[in-house]
Amino acid sequence: MELNLSKEDATFRDEARGFIAENYPAEMRVPNPETDLTKEQSLLWHRILYKKGWIAPSWPKEYGGPGWTIARRYIFGQETSRAGTLPPLPFGVTMVGPVIYTFGNDAQKKKFLPRILSGDDWWCQGYSEPGAGSDLASLRTKAVCDGDHYIVNGHKTWTTLAQHADWIFCLVRTDPQAKAQLGISFLLIDMRTPGVTVRPIITIDGSHEVNDFFLEDVRVPVDNLIGEENKGWTYAKFLLGNERTSMAGNILFAVNLNRRKARR
Repeated sequence: MELNLSKEDATFRDEARGFIAENYPAEMRVPNPETDLTKEQSLLWHRILYKKGWIAPSWPKEYGGPGWTIARRYIFGQETSRAGTLPPLPFGVTMVGPVIYTFGNDAQKKKFLPRILSGDDWWCQGYSEPGAGSDLASLRTKAVCDGDHYIVNGHKTWTTLAQHADWIFCLVRTDPQAKAQLGISFLLIDMRTPGVTVRPIITIDGSHEVNDFFLEDVRVPVDNLIGEENKGWTYAKFLLGNERTSMAGNILFAVNLNRRKARR
């Protein structure tokens, strides 16, 4: 895709290109970012973009996004792809952030969104479970309401970079009698809560990127429930739509295709 840019968009493209060239941290250019970078190194570009106001291109302006048009979002994606920058960690900005500002209440938006944007909270994803394969609806992690808390017990796996995380967004079963997809809720869980255990999974190449995540009588405030109880499948599908779209790599593919054409 090539855009016929307006004068204003062409100026923005030049600004973005110059900003990236001048500010992208050289130390983030490593062969395997997920395992070669420390937590703080992983957040360097995130924090730079946050200070510039560019960390969440698709977020509405009212929640801290830049308010860009689709064209400017494409331009920015094109320039970061051309420069070979490492995208900010998606679990906060791309995944749970939009769930919170779309389905969360005002208190949740006020509490979580600013810290997602700033990078002060590192998020991970609690979806996959042992033995479930790709059947996410067969999850067995349970949450039982006890006054103003849920008591959560279960086991998540392949939890990417959970060793660094401050928070995890989890799918939990709150109605075991309902049809699988109808008995699931979406909870936000503080990783420092008693009963939370993260155990590394060392992969075949000897690296530590993924983890087992255990919950044993973990007390989670009801205030950390997103939307309605037993409606978590709806929010999960919304999140997965954003996740898959961000991982598609369409802009990077177009950039690389144009490079190959230029070499002919």
